[in-house]
Amino acid sequence: MSKRVLTTESGAPVADNQNSASAGVGGPLLLQDQHLLEKLARFNRERIPERVVHARGSGAYGHFEVTDDVTGYTHADFLDTVGKRTEVFLRFSTVADSLGGADAVRDPRGFAVKFYTREGNYDLVGNNTPVFFIKDPIKFPDFIHSQKRDPFTGRQEPDNVWDFWAHAPEATHQVTWLMGDRGIPASYRHMNGYGSHTYQWTNAEGEAFFVKYHFKTDQGIRCLTSEQAAEQAGQDPTSHQTDLLQAIERGVHPSWTLYVQIMPAAEAADYRFNPFDLTKVWPHRDYPLRRVGRLVLNRNPDNVFAEVEQAAFSPNNFVPGIGPSPDKMLQGRLFAYADAHRYRLGVNHTLLAVNAPRATTAQNYGRDGFMAVNGQGRHAKNYEPNSYDGPVETGRPLSAPLAVTGWTGTHEAPQHTKDDDFVQAGELYRLMSAEEKSRLIANIAGGLSQVSRNDVIEKNLAHFHAADPEYGRRVEEAVRALRED
Repeated sequence: MSKRVLTTESGAPVADNQNSASAGVGGPLLLQDQHLLEKLARFNRERIPERVVHARGSGAYGHFEVTDDVTGYTHADFLDTVGKRTEVFLRFSTVADSLGGADAVRDPRGFAVKFYTREGNYDLVGNNTPVFFIKDPIKFPDFIHSQKRDPFTGRQEPDNVWDFWAHAPEATHQVTWLMGDRGIPASYRHMNGYGSHTYQWTNAEGEAFFVKYHFKTDQGIRCLTSEQAAEQAGQDPTSHQTDLLQAIERGVHPSWTLYVQIMPAAEAADYRFNPFDLTKVWPHRDYPLRRVGRLVLNRNPDNVFAEVEQAAFSPNNFVPGIGPSPDKMLQGRLFAYADAHRYRLGVNHTLLAVNAPRATTAQNYGRDGFMAVNGQGRHAKNYEPNSYDGPVETGRPLSAPLAVTGWTGTHEAPQHTKDDDFVQAGELYRLMSAEEKSRLIANIAGGLSQVSRNDVIEKNLAHFHAADPEYGRRVEEAVRALRED
């Protein structure tokens, strides 16, 4: 059987892929060596700007199957029938480190799911924690700057990390999650995923509900201690990627059961705390978990760059029956995520295979730009309305409208009766066992004790004291002991 012929990108056969063309034996190379120049030029351009956050990622394909009837709450097509399956792509990631960072680090994990539905792609972009550090997107660039490498020292600085948290009391809840036992998952398969934000569901009658998503791992929760993580990161920086790849290759298909909490829209205004505050959870006793379906991953990508690095998720990719809420952080992400991908991948990134709809066809008037596809729109008109049978609007909104009122300007979030930055952090602490509390204290003190300024340490200690007196006392004592050594 004859071998396939190696060609240049223009299709011409390559005579020699081992030796560059030169002016005589041992002479200088020739500018006319098209194959050499093409290889070097392409090599220089093989990488694209990495994500500012969530740069280090892994992913896999699979399906989502509806197991329970939720048509009373949403008319989303992919959720309308028990037993219906929808193809999905799920990308896991760390948040703060660069593309070359290790997987086994103390950091939140991204949990982004793309549902290839018959009514378009639905992107659910969340984390492995149900809360986050801040509640307003205007603080997000500052927060990430404080967590990433310092512009002078070129490394992550405890002074920066804890100084930001000292000025962000709302971060106390997420810091308690991050420094606790679930702060370093043992693998992507052994952690939960959360939509984190509050979203809106709308049923066929137009009734609106606010929801929170919970993907519970069917493999069980497994986590690493700081010492185990340091050893694992040194032995195999790509440990989580390796685990996911090998599990699927040997037929062990990880799965998660999806539950939602559902709040009738009319209850939001008078709830005891702001239900759209990303730093808070909804207690299950108020809004119990309702099972929706099961997500299974069963196929690895063929090319990590093409399918994981170029996968583009945007919380603004909704489908009929699902929409946004007044969650300020969600509102900011509706713009920021899609804009990041237009910068990294180009305006036509939605035409890439991993990002394009699969159960339907995108029909719009977008044309041209970098990486425009031959035949995109063909000879059809590129404006609307037109008289040439182009695609038209439906007049049916994807979700129910959100009521707005008041004066324009910058406003703090409306105060509910029980709004507080520390109550839920204290509740989380008190739920922990004695051993879990000890490990939490050690993790916090290990970082906070490295801060050089006493005033920054005192501000952070005040947050833990406010969350729970014992919590604050133990952190303070542990920090003092480490600084006296």
